[in-house]
Amino acid sequence: MAHSSTGRPLRSLGAVSLGTAFLVAVTGCTSSKTTTASGGATITVGTTDQVTSLDPAGAWDAGSGTIESEVYATLLSVKNGATEVSPDLSTGIKLTGPKEYTVTLRKGLKFANGHELTSSDVKFSFDRTLKIADENGPSSLLYNLASVAAPTPTTVVFTLKSANDTLFPQVLSTAAGYIVDEQTFPADKILDDKSIVAAKPWNGPYGVTSYDKNSLVSFSENSAYGGQLGTPKTKNVQLKYYTDASNLKLDVQQGTVDAVYRTLTTADLSDLAKKKDIRVHTGSGNGIRYIVFDFNTQPYGTKTKNADKAKALAVRQAVADSVDRAQLAQQVYKNSYQPLYSSVPDGLTGADDSFKSLYGDKKGGPDKAAAAARLKAAKVTTPVTLNLQYNSDHYGSSSADEYALVKTQLEATGLFKVNLQSTEWTQYGKDRVKHLYPLYQLGWYADYLDADNYLSPFYSANSWVANDYDDPAVRALIKKEETETDAGKRADLLKEVQDKAAAQVPLLPLLPLLQGSTAIVTRSEVSGVPAELTSAYTFRWAGLAKK
Repeated sequence: MAHSSTGRPLRSLGAVSLGTAFLVAVTGCTSSKTTTASGGATITVGTTDQVTSLDPAGAWDAGSGTIESEVYATLLSVKNGATEVSPDLSTGIKLTGPKEYTVTLRKGLKFANGHELTSSDVKFSFDRTLKIADENGPSSLLYNLASVAAPTPTTVVFTLKSANDTLFPQVLSTAAGYIVDEQTFPADKILDDKSIVAAKPWNGPYGVTSYDKNSLVSFSENSAYGGQLGTPKTKNVQLKYYTDASNLKLDVQQGTVDAVYRTLTTADLSDLAKKKDIRVHTGSGNGIRYIVFDFNTQPYGTKTKNADKAKALAVRQAVADSVDRAQLAQQVYKNSYQPLYSSVPDGLTGADDSFKSLYGDKKGGPDKAAAAARLKAAKVTTPVTLNLQYNSDHYGSSSADEYALVKTQLEATGLFKVNLQSTEWTQYGKDRVKHLYPLYQLGWYADYLDADNYLSPFYSANSWVANDYDDPAVRALIKKEETETDAGKRADLLKEVQDKAAAQVPLLPLLPLLQGSTAIVTRSEVSGVPAELTSAYTFRWAGLAKK
């Protein structure tokens, strides 16, 4: 859902030699349950985010992921403090052929409802995600998966479409890799939240005990969990939802909330950092923000009355010429975020500032004259009306200021008239895939820290952004970089993908969290969150404790 040139380790398996079998295995472990939960203390976490669905096949957003990462487990995962995947529900993964990975499950695994968790559930989970292929789900991460077999109750064999895929073990640790109970979930459709909660199909460290969607959710330790995260230090957790970040800030100050995860404003974080009973944990995130152009409904889009590909491209490029990212970073986020000039964040192998050299003043700034020249050459009548949609409950209340400034910047050129509208997140996800938004805000948080995870979800056919962009040449390059074992050649391919995509402007990157910061706020009596967060850090509740 990594950045900066600080030299911190990045989570990548790209350097693994495929000349020998690749193996990740459990060593020196007799039991994953090594800690003792801390009595009856309850930790309350506050958020302004929203849940789309508790069904892993139907959600690929941070709000849903916050819950899913606590109640579902994967075959492999990344422990906090680590930079590479390691066994979770499995004992290891082995490359058993150019197109084949074999995974062995831990013995005695069960779901919270008592059902056994076997290789049959694993096969069912992956087959189901691919079959449903929900537009808001993570199925596109499984682009290279051809088939799954379950030859024994503890053995799973993944057959891939293309050979030499060193990224696949990381894919198994993502939202596309959650294992679900085949006795609970239907094979061909999304299951509603109420039915999921009633069935108790949990296999992560926690299970949901009460569920008031996007209001209050209660969790308790799942004693059936047998993965690497171990027993939670705190048995009971509540997740409380807010529609107003200022109320969330007030509650953490007053102690009604013990921790805050997504999203307070930069000003709120600065103020809270001064409070003696509050701890603000900051560091590198792995998210980016961007504007999506819907190729169907944008000005001169393919489904509009005056459809014209050349004019549509000119509009996209003129917007790219006109947006001042540095001003957005400074005025809205006080330079806690930094400008981004590619969908791949700076610092990742293969990152290339493609937009900087192609648009605006060619130095990262805007250029009104360049935008006007593009529109004039394409015979586009100005001002061009842009209907731009954004969301503030999922991406934070600062999004209102961010997009108000985008509107100001575009209209200041005299080339555009911007109609700005906001929609709450649960409706937003439904509307955007129906092509109701000609231009709209999205963000991205890495599933695994590799440049490919910032390219294939955006530029593949039937991509997650659902804007009907499709270029066979770009798709071919992505497929090639995903299986290239030479690091230098792969970096060149990654840059070529970015250059080609930037010239067409299917996406307009804006502000990357990864180059700025991510933040978790806790009361001083809460432990378990590092003082400094890294790009590989995932906020998990199992390690939290309260005095």
